[in-house]
Amino acid sequence: MLDLFIIVLAAALVLMLLALTVTAVAAFRFPQATHFVKDLDRRWIFVLMFLAVAIPLLYQLTFPEEPTSLAITVFEEIEKLEPGDKVLMAWDYDPASEGELGPMATAFTFHCATKGLKLYYMTIFSPIGPQMIDDAINNVLKTEFPHYEYGVDYVNLGYKPGYEGVVKVIVSDLKELYTTDHYGTSTRDIPMMKDVRSVQQMDLIVNVSAGYAGTKEWVLFATTPYPENIKMVAGTTGVMAPGMYPYIPDQLLGLLAAIKGAAEYEELVMSAYGSDDLGLAYRKGQLRMGPQLIAHVLIIILIIIANIIYFAEKRRGAA
Repeated sequence: MLDLFIIVLAAALVLMLLALTVTAVAAFRFPQATHFVKDLDRRWIFVLMFLAVAIPLLYQLTFPEEPTSLAITVFEEIEKLEPGDKVLMAWDYDPASEGELGPMATAFTFHCATKGLKLYYMTIFSPIGPQMIDDAINNVLKTEFPHYEYGVDYVNLGYKPGYEGVVKVIVSDLKELYTTDHYGTSTRDIPMMKDVRSVQQMDLIVNVSAGYAGTKEWVLFATTPYPENIKMVAGTTGVMAPGMYPYIPDQLLGLLAAIKGAAEYEELVMSAYGSDDLGLAYRKGQLRMGPQLIAHVLIIILIIIANIIYFAEKRRGAA
């Protein structure tokens, strides 16, 4: 895969240099070429952008990721846990943000299950949140970890309305609100819930968040009041990430930002626990980074060409 990346990158650079050279020469020496490019039907640009996105998707191109310190911290915090440790999986997103956050949720579930951790799923974001939890359970736990038993190794506590109000209660008394799981079973009859009194007994919170209520509310009302007892890592959408950086590393240990963060984390998890049998099922973040990379390169080329034309026309006007 690294060889493919080098070939694609080299080809892209060559094409970029060729396009820029031809454009520069034509713009400065042949005025009619400038007019041709300026009058070019914008639909050709749409076609180029379509190809830039479609080709990487069709050929499932992935490129090497160099994980940042934040992604490494997220990975290492989960690595520190021992089999049987409790992890609160707070899935605070819906289908609208699945493109960015779905790969994170999948990788988090795979990593935690590989470590043999006890997984407590819940959501305070949206009534549709349990659908996201079901996706993680059905696509990862039931597929790759059939030995994981519901009620013993993982539980789906579902959605509770109240936003940050829910967090304020469950940090001291979880069962006051969660008397049943998502399917109506009493939490007193669920083996892995019998010894759980509050979120403070969790060894780690893993939050995947698309907005309010989500990462910020967990930080403000869980990790901040109880810094010694509650630790947390998170993955958020790109627009949320800048607002979370001030909380790192005290209230928030690590953060995955958007699809780039998901791709970096996937690289770490698959490098440690991946196998050929898994294929690309757990590299969806990396698959989605391919079209983004090529599209960004195309946009950069178009911007440079537009500037070359601008300065060429300005120079001719001055002359």
